[in-house]
Amino acid sequence: MKWLLIIVGVLLALIGAVWTLQGVGILPGSVMSGVTLWAIVGPIVAVVGLGLVGWGIARQRRSRS
Repeated sequence: MKWLLIIVGVLLALIGAVWTLQGVGILPGSVMSGVTLWAIVGPIVAVVGLGLVGWGIARQRRSRS
């Protein structure tokens, strides 16, 4: 379960970063490019992903102790 949290968190963080870059127009070539919605949703998804990574790491450390 701990590794699953970390893997899902990393994937969400990467997806959120891509969505953010597309939303602000840095990563062109998509219907999402330059759309403000993705510039807002992307960082939220990335932060949730990083939170899951942190939670997974904390659970892993707690189970070792």
